[in-house]
Amino acid sequence: MTEGKNQGQAIPQRIACLSTEAVDTLYRLGAQAHIAGISGYTVYPPEARQEKPKISGFSSMKLEKITAVQPDLVIGFSDLQRPLLEECERAGLATLWFDQRSLAGIHAMVLRLGELVNRQAQALTLCAELQARQDEIAAAAARLPRRPRVYFEEWDEPMICGIGWVSEIIQLAGGEDVFAERAQAGFAKQRIVSPSEVLAQRPELILGSWCGKRFAPDKVLARPGFAELGARLIEIKSADILSPGPTAITRGAGQVLAALQSLTESELQA
Repeated sequence: MTEGKNQGQAIPQRIACLSTEAVDTLYRLGAQAHIAGISGYTVYPPEARQEKPKISGFSSMKLEKITAVQPDLVIGFSDLQRPLLEECERAGLATLWFDQRSLAGIHAMVLRLGELVNRQAQALTLCAELQARQDEIAAAAARLPRRPRVYFEEWDEPMICGIGWVSEIIQLAGGEDVFAERAQAGFAKQRIVSPSEVLAQRPELILGSWCGKRFAPDKVLARPGFAELGARLIEIKSADILSPGPTAITRGAGQVLAALQSLTESELQA
């Protein structure tokens, strides 16, 4: 995480959140009063969409919408939002950029935001709760009879496999991410996979989470050779797992675990 120009030590009172996990985290810290505007993709918490003005997409924004909420800090995430923050900096706005790609990075982001809004104790409590949930997932995963092979699909055209924290969640929940090494790549274009690569990995479970649109199992099965895999296909809503914040742990991880439990339990009953 890096801080842009004009970032001082005063507690920001009007934060423009271009990324959804910042909104989620600040609400969980009880610091929602500090939020001046949110990403239009915000889902959690639901009340944020009712209470806060929507000021941006994910990779696009209109500067006048940002400046209209008179922010004293603009928060963004990833290389895709870095240009947006640079535009804000040129307009004289203070910025804070995160690029967490792991579960440890999510915890670090929570602590940094807690420090930012003087909610350090609440941030520590939240991290402890997240770790407890991770421990619960790991304990349940240890009871699985085996570790099924999992392909996580983040996008369909082109096919993009899961990112770092998603890969960690799969493995935490008792699965084997068939593209675990590629998940560590910094850019989405580096996580593009071909149908033949997926087929070669012989996944037993395909988790679909197409960012911003519904997963279509029939479309996946229509790809040559995919129906013959005999894999189980399950959707995880992108809002539940593709934002690197608390919700990926509190909602997404449990859904991955449930999918793996269902797969292995059905095998025992067969």
